[in-house]
Amino acid sequence: MTCTTTVCLLYNCIQNAVCGRWMLLSTVHSVLYIVLQANIHFPLIQSVAILLVNRMCFDYISRLFSGLIYFGHIRHLSEMATTTGVHTKARSSPYPGSTVNRTTVPDDKVDWSAEWKDYSPVEYTAPSVKAGPVWADVDITSENDSKKFKFNLIDGKVNRKSHCSKYTTPGGIPRNPNGRTGMNGRGLLGKWGPNHAADPIVTRWKRDKKGKQILDPTSGKPVLQFVSIMRKDSGVWAIPGGMVDAGERVSVTLKREFGEEALNSIDIPDKERKSTEKEIAALFKHGYEVYRGYVDDPRNTDNAWMETIAVNFHDEKGKSVGKFNLTAGDDAQDAHWADISSDLSLYASHEEFIHITAVHRKAHWDAKS
Repeated sequence: MTCTTTVCLLYNCIQNAVCGRWMLLSTVHSVLYIVLQANIHFPLIQSVAILLVNRMCFDYISRLFSGLIYFGHIRHLSEMATTTGVHTKARSSPYPGSTVNRTTVPDDKVDWSAEWKDYSPVEYTAPSVKAGPVWADVDITSENDSKKFKFNLIDGKVNRKSHCSKYTTPGGIPRNPNGRTGMNGRGLLGKWGPNHAADPIVTRWKRDKKGKQILDPTSGKPVLQFVSIMRKDSGVWAIPGGMVDAGERVSVTLKREFGEEALNSIDIPDKERKSTEKEIAALFKHGYEVYRGYVDDPRNTDNAWMETIAVNFHDEKGKSVGKFNLTAGDDAQDAHWADISSDLSLYASHEEFIHITAVHRKAHWDAKS
């Protein structure tokens, strides 16, 4: 087997790990840790990275080797994989916006490979979804119904492909690739299978009145701030973001959701809106993709789940979007610039995305990093 072939196989393994197979990712971390502890030099790793870059997968390498690049020690890689082992929020009860409790799923029964003959998930699709709004799929009551959908493909204007890998469809119904959740149906989600979202992480440096960057006294690193909104549906702080509309480009979703939720662009006067949109467009020309894949979201079920693309847009000097007064709008009830640290408690997998952003910007996270 050639070196190139080996590297390609390694890439595929890493891709699967990043997209939900977190136990495998932890194993990769452990192997790399052993390599470092044995004082093995890095030429081979560098060669592998070069070949992987040629495979157009720099993002995966940057995530996997972020500990090496920014900290020089592999222990931070395992800390980065905050969605370790199994999803947890996707098994929480009661289900959002309802009094319905899921079937309890123990950690060791989450993976579909774990035998569980008596598994009997609760069936639930929210009335608002069953009502048949334009953004929701029709119910699947038989395998014939499922033939209406092109799962794992672009289905007209609807993207039914996962960011991770192909998902299975036993009985013609998509199965959550991250395992059991204790609930069948779609819950609050409109689409069978992956429901795609986009999350813009807009950041600036925290500064004093003189404009000087503020350093955290424990880590000595500059404090990064991000635009945080409080969701109306749950009252939980989160990254502004939303669903990718059918046929919509992710780049459009990112700008639209940030403007609507953090700047209330829907209700501001036309002249001010145009100026705001111009500033957003300029900042959003260049972004760093923080994450692409499955989200541990409390709305997930066995048959419908959230996936997202999270992108960081950084206002280095704080003179564009960083100077705006934030005003909550649309699905948000509040908005503010929040300091980034390990003390954050955010919606779904958003803490993980913010952590990766802090690492990328070499900003404060906690006293150890």
